[in-house]
Amino acid sequence: MPVHDRSSFENLYAGQPRWEIGRPQKAILDVADQITGSLLDAGCGTGENALFFASRGQKVTGIDFLAEPITIAKQKAEQRGLTATFLVMDALALKELPEVFDSAIDSGLFHVFSDDDRRRYVEGLASVLKPGGRLFLLCFSDAEPGDQGPRRVSRQEIEDAFAEGWMIESVEPSRYEVRPDPNDASFGEGGPKAWFVVVRRAG
Repeated sequence: MPVHDRSSFENLYAGQPRWEIGRPQKAILDVADQITGSLLDAGCGTGENALFFASRGQKVTGIDFLAEPITIAKQKAEQRGLTATFLVMDALALKELPEVFDSAIDSGLFHVFSDDDRRRYVEGLASVLKPGGRLFLLCFSDAEPGDQGPRRVSRQEIEDAFAEGWMIESVEPSRYEVRPDPNDASFGEGGPKAWFVVVRRAG
């Protein structure tokens, strides 16, 4: 499938994507105390990460290139009495955002991009993170066998993507938590293998 394919993602949200687990991924929760200040959630989906940090009193903006999950995220915010900004926006257009953030989260977006789009995306992230700001990134790992789901990312690709203008603080093996589905055996027990990456914007 094309890497940045709107219709395939829209089809996933017509059901309930397996990565929609009703809360942030454990990898994000484990470092929540390090994710400080104003926050950008890139590829926010239906907003669980963004709303978790909003509930901690942080100023949060979530973006997604599909309207449907953004609508759901806004509904969740209203139902939970939380204040967060949710925008329908392509993450390749981050340079158009009028503000800069202390921190950013990417839980499942980085691995959807082609090589060229990945470069544009990382440049955009650099433009919206304050010097010294950190990106917390969870992406598919090349340790996950098979070719179901998104493109696999190697440690070297991560290092290459953030080679200029960033300092990589850590790259750790992790997992995506997914809802069990007896009709879908594409991922092994424990969820697909991932990388959890923390990078700091140089400055």
